Amino acid sequence: MRPFPEPDPGEPALGSPGRYLLWLAAAHRASAVLAVGYGVLCTLAQAFVPAAIGRGVDRGLIAGDRGALVAWCAVVLGLGVTQAVAGTLRDRCSVTNRFGASYRTMQLVTRKAARLGAELPRRVSAGTVVSVGATDITRIGAALESTARGGGAVVSIAVIAGVMLTVSWQLGLVALVGVPLSAAAIAALMRLLHARQQGLRTEQGALADLAVDIVDGLRVLRGIGGERVFADRYRERSQRVRHEGVRVAGVESSVAAGRLLLPGLLVTVIVWLGAHFVGTGRMSPGALVAFYGYAVFLAEQLRRATSMVDQLTRAFVAARMVTDLLAMEPGLGSGDREIAAEGARGPLRDPGSGLEIPPGRFVAVACARPDDMLLLADRLGRYVDSPATLGGTPLAEFPLAEVRRRILVVDHDARLFSGGLAAQLDPHGPAGGGAAVGGADGGGADGGGADGATNGSAHGAADRLRRALDTASAHDVVEALPEGLDQEITGGREFSGGQRQRLNLVRALLADPDTLVLVEPTSALDAHTEARVAERLGAHRHGRTTVVFTTSPILLDRADHVVLVEGGTVVAEGPHAELLADARYRAVVTREVTVA
Repeated sequence: MRPFPEPDPGEPALGSPGRYLLWLAAAHRASAVLAVGYGVLCTLAQAFVPAAIGRGVDRGLIAGDRGALVAWCAVVLGLGVTQAVAGTLRDRCSVTNRFGASYRTMQLVTRKAARLGAELPRRVSAGTVVSVGATDITRIGAALESTARGGGAVVSIAVIAGVMLTVSWQLGLVALVGVPLSAAAIAALMRLLHARQQGLRTEQGALADLAVDIVDGLRVLRGIGGERVFADRYRERSQRVRHEGVRVAGVESSVAAGRLLLPGLLVTVIVWLGAHFVGTGRMSPGALVAFYGYAVFLAEQLRRATSMVDQLTRAFVAARMVTDLLAMEPGLGSGDREIAAEGARGPLRDPGSGLEIPPGRFVAVACARPDDMLLLADRLGRYVDSPATLGGTPLAEFPLAEVRRRILVVDHDARLFSGGLAAQLDPHGPAGGGAAVGGADGGGADGGGADGATNGSAHGAADRLRRALDTASAHDVVEALPEGLDQEITGGREFSGGQRQRLNLVRALLADPDTLVLVEPTSALDAHTEARVAERLGAHRHGRTTVVFTTSPILLDRADHVVLVEGGTVVAEGPHAELLADARYRAVVTREVTVA
């Protein structure tokens, strides 16, 4: 599948769920037209089989003409071959449409999630995003797949109804009246099903949100004995989903019953009237055989058409969730002013709080309120609109991508992804870098030309990785893994909180931004490990700006400069030892309680 440009948000494709589905169909115009064409050819070939059999009965069996019988048998064979070939090609194109639509939707959703970045969790729940990726794209793909069979069914119903009117207007009229009535009855159930499915989809999203919260906080829940409370809450929410599912199933069973009962009644009426006409000499036996085949065929095609409507109904609900997500736009604007070299070396300042970070220093910020840590970190990294400046120039005037490259914010919720550990820690490192860290000896200098440059690059990356692991005191984490840095991880779930913190610190150090902002980077570490990290962090980042939001005395003592923030405003600055004389600082750092 070749890449395709993301549609402009103003295009009709993103205006409504229906237009989005039409846009997807247009994106696969060639295969969609072929699928419907093959679907029509397949169903028409199947539709004319009863007519050929009826002619064979009248002109071959009853008339005793062996040649005519053989000829009509050959026609039936030809129609069967045509049906088989056209059906195979139809299914091939339909599957292309299904996976193409799913892939394109996933592309758009993933691209939108990447564009929203840190804004995404603030604007939509994780459960909703998971449901879109796991359920909605599948339903959209299934809907496009169903149009081939459904389109062929609709066309063949109209053609066969016309044929029946030509042969016997009475039976044709029964078919023309009975098919729309059956479709109308099922369509009414479909509308009810649509509403029920929308309610079920909402409840499933809420349940997914709760499941994500429980999984993320399982360790904490066990620590405070809150497992039963959340288990009861999950049970209550899952019962709501079950109740909505039962309501949906009730309507679905009615739809299924209607698909079977109404066409069956139509077949019964047509066959009874046809038998009566044969008995009165108004119709030949072969024509009765043909009409019976038509009736059975119409019943099957009616079920296919209603199945297509069912799939489109589900896809409409799913497309609404997708278009709601795609309609979101980043709230942060991006400037176009280039960051000059002298500006990049200037101080990073937040006028709202009075916090100023001098360039090239290791600064620790102690906040009286934990919420202020994340707020100030977001301001300094421009994850929220703020008047923060770099070198005296507002961050809002710089391109957002450039701000992200120069200022890296790592909070305590930073996550690892699935894949090889070495690639997670250093995505831009050379392939096989993990093995080099495990103990490759020198030899790069012996290589010549490109090989020597490659070896030198690999060894340089290995040295940087080894140094970052040493600074974060994370060698033991890697050594405990069976395959070391080549170990495939599953999003970091196999690590403890402290191990994840150290690996996240390794990743941040390897990124080597101009300004590194860390939020409580050692909160889950024991005192000995935290002391080692605090001692090595400043030396590792020498000459680069490092900001650590923390209330840990160990980190504060190692910082070049300490800032105390209270009530969202800077109230004191200086070395850790001097600030200990301030009662406000002691209350934050040592948890000392001041008695009035």
